[in-house]
Amino acid sequence: MPLPRVTLRKPLARAIRQGQPWIYRDALAPAPDLRDGALVLVADGDRRPLARGFWDARSPIAVRVLGGADLDDAEAEVDARIDRALATRLERLDLAQTNAFRWIHGEADALPGLHVDVYARAATVRYDGSGARAFYRGLPARLQTIAGARGLKVDAVVERRPRGSSSGTAVALGTLPEGEAEVRENGLRFGADLRHGQKGGLFLDQRENRALVGSLAAGRRVLNLFGYTGGFSIYAAAGGARETTTVDVATPALEAARRNFVRNGLPLPPARFAAVDAFAFLEGAAGAGESYDLVISDPPSFASSRRTLAAGLRAYRRLHQLCAEVTAPGGVLCAASCSSHVDRQLFADTITDGAAAAGRHAAIREMRGAGFDHPTLRVFPEGDYLKFAIVDL
Repeated sequence: MPLPRVTLRKPLARAIRQGQPWIYRDALAPAPDLRDGALVLVADGDRRPLARGFWDARSPIAVRVLGGADLDDAEAEVDARIDRALATRLERLDLAQTNAFRWIHGEADALPGLHVDVYARAATVRYDGSGARAFYRGLPARLQTIAGARGLKVDAVVERRPRGSSSGTAVALGTLPEGEAEVRENGLRFGADLRHGQKGGLFLDQRENRALVGSLAAGRRVLNLFGYTGGFSIYAAAGGARETTTVDVATPALEAARRNFVRNGLPLPPARFAAVDAFAFLEGAAGAGESYDLVISDPPSFASSRRTLAAGLRAYRRLHQLCAEVTAPGGVLCAASCSSHVDRQLFADTITDGAAAAGRHAAIREMRGAGFDHPTLRVFPEGDYLKFAIVDL
């Protein structure tokens, strides 16, 4: 039976052939009434077959491209891609040291609209839209089977629901223990609350950057802003920091951070925790003449859309000015942004401009991104969202 056909009304054929995985609704001629997840054939303006993808009936991204027009058995191909994505991770990970990682990173793993994270013996799934949820039908059982064939035990699969939905998570397969499960990252131990915690309590994309912070921390006084459950602080303390201060507005997150210190056998007296807004903390610290040898700033996105970009850049500049004011001479600032709308040059500018406003010179030693299990595509800059700058001040 022939696939339903949708036709481009914008000249995007070259970009799609080069691997662009998204086709927006306004780039298409009026399409038939299609159900979420329906496999469609995309044709160019001359009605020549171009690609295959799946349909989303409500998202501005109407089609997520799976491959060329000759893609045959989509379900078998998806399973092969899921297996290939896992194999590439397992080749580089020692599960005895690190058993929390991203298994599927959406478009970069040729599985658009799908993100899967592993936390020890559980996996979490996030679908980007109802089209993805419908297309990847039966996914939890497929994940369990494919993982088992690779020697990875998956006892439970949890679906992460979009923000604002009535339920943040739903157990799609198996059962989860109450409270926190324990996972390992580079030999360190962290609690993962897959029912309630944002990203399970551990942002996996920062794994390599946390390790870098650990290597910079020996003998230093460390400030971890927007510290959540203390990931950077744990690495800093394990790396020999003289003192760590973890700042987060959410008291439950800081309680989880304390538990992470305990489970790693790290002493609490040199570990400080401040349940306060990061901007307010920095203003108070600068006013009191406090200084830190290593400052980590990992805020939530300040620019979640193009519409909020200008305000977001102002917020980053102000944040980096305050960070520079409390970084000791010869100290290091590690500044992060998770907004795909802020490219690397714009982000770098907020660092140097913010430091200049504080009367400091910022030398950006390195601009890093996410870990290897969060790959990027050259033709898909939206996927290159994480910036992590190491700055000498």
